[in-house]
Amino acid sequence: MGIMENSPTAIAPLLLRNMVTSIFIYADKSLLNLAEKYKLLELIRAVVITFFLFFLRLLPSLIPSTLHPQADHYTFKHPQNHSYVAAAYGVGDSGIARALSQLLSIVNDIPVSSRKYEIVRSLAERLIEENRKEDVEALREVNRTVLSAAFARTLRQLEAAMVELGQDTVGLDAPEPGPVRYRLNRVLRAIRSVGDGVWSRVGMGREDVNRSGNSAQKLAAELLWLAQKLAACGFEEEAVERWASTSKMAWLSLSAEPRVQCSLVKVSAFLFKQAKDMGLEVEETEEGNKENLRQTKLKMLTSWLPLLCRASNGTDAPVLSISERAELEKLLEETIEMLEQEEQEQVLSLWLHHFTHSPSSDWPNLHESYARWCTTSRKLLLLH
Repeated sequence: MGIMENSPTAIAPLLLRNMVTSIFIYADKSLLNLAEKYKLLELIRAVVITFFLFFLRLLPSLIPSTLHPQADHYTFKHPQNHSYVAAAYGVGDSGIARALSQLLSIVNDIPVSSRKYEIVRSLAERLIEENRKEDVEALREVNRTVLSAAFARTLRQLEAAMVELGQDTVGLDAPEPGPVRYRLNRVLRAIRSVGDGVWSRVGMGREDVNRSGNSAQKLAAELLWLAQKLAACGFEEEAVERWASTSKMAWLSLSAEPRVQCSLVKVSAFLFKQAKDMGLEVEETEEGNKENLRQTKLKMLTSWLPLLCRASNGTDAPVLSISERAELEKLLEETIEMLEQEEQEQVLSLWLHHFTHSPSSDWPNLHESYARWCTTSRKLLLLH
């Protein structure tokens, strides 16, 4: 179905890299406190980390090529044997389900630069739309199950790509880097960019220098596309619930490449809009369902609000237009109002921290929600 990602020989270099990285991080933490007090030690630490990053870049070329097959060596399953995709995803044994599963799998696997990419994606869109127009429950279920499985699969691939990218920020893995770490992070990003350019010019097996970044951006764009298809078919809850539960990827997004962050902001903005009306048709007696929906919205806010605060400006232009920002800001306020008082405090405290510590963004501005929460809290205190 794609690259043979899980073979022992392919995992060996990654295990070695992770082991060396873990040892380095352990040693680095003992130096961190002193480095923040003494400028000379901070400079020495930066030089050591730079050489260590260079070593990590060099490591793949020191391992025999048989241990890490190149990225462009694809091993697709024969179409006649592709029924395992449908079976694995639990979409039944229908031909149309297997066909749609195969198409969505190939969309993930082939690069956007391939002239076949748009052909395969357009064919998948055609099948999804034809299934939807038939307005038959069996075909609706095919769309729901196959699209949901594809969304989950793309999420897993994106998280794996972001984990790989995140390994380049060695020694900078604190959830909230301070001023020293923030400056050093910027220096290391610049060094890494220069190093990538050198590797690409000397041609020493560096075909994958930008592969992870491009792959993450591509997968994030495909997540948005799949979410839109799920919403068009009336199954937006499938995407919202999965996106709300990706707390690890949300944390990784804070240190991701700017273009990847932009793509993730677009996904988050779309799914926040889809989450707005979720549960409005739930009967008052269905307390269990209402509670689950509220928890989903709470997880959406706590997971992805920090990224909105830090990455909405984009690289060349704002990710969202002025009207889109205003609409989403209002939507966030309404969603927060639906939460319990303690949950509002949790969300607004998180927002205030990231909003005030973001050096380049002043959105979303939820000060009105914060002021209303303070007023309500004051009244509750007086009542008691």
